[in-house]
Amino acid sequence: MELVPLWLKVSYTVFAAVTVAVYLKKYPLWNFLWFSDIALIATVPALWLESSLIASMMLVGILLPEISWNGAFFVRLATGKRLFGLTDYMFDPTKPRYLRAISLFHLFLPIVLLWIVAVLGYDTRALLAQTALAWIVLPLSYWLGNPKVENLNWVFGWKAEPQTSIPPLAYLGLVMIGFPLLIYLPTHLALLQVFR
Repeated sequence: MELVPLWLKVSYTVFAAVTVAVYLKKYPLWNFLWFSDIALIATVPALWLESSLIASMMLVGILLPEISWNGAFFVRLATGKRLFGLTDYMFDPTKPRYLRAISLFHLFLPIVLLWIVAVLGYDTRALLAQTALAWIVLPLSYWLGNPKVENLNWVFGWKAEPQTSIPPLAYLGLVMIGFPLLIYLPTHLALLQVFR
């Protein structure tokens, strides 16, 4: 018996396919290394395979960053105040409205993943699996990204400009430790409590 309704599988898959097609035309290929983009795409097999592991991994990887994205977006939308640069592109009038509208997937992606995990259960292997994925994605973000154009997954610094306080590879090492310890582990522990 299928636990995820067909309408959700189909509608989400169509949205993800359209988003990927648009992003392929508008952004360089390495843009798909953003963890939110990885989660957007990986949620398709999570839905069709009804994979608790894939959904749990993506939720561990993006829940805290997406809460931050949503907070920054809604504060700026309501007050005009910029909390940090994560959502600057959403308010950039030089970017087409349809492109910014597609990026609103940040609003519903964590909700979809939370729902999938609520239905399928939380897979406790998600912490280690997401950490392993991050340890592949973060070095790729460093080697394929361009710090002058886009700071993919913050591998060059926590701000728009690359950091210069420590050697770049040492900073990358700290990021590779920081994601699992500061983002994934707290999310994992919270999800263990919520989905016992």
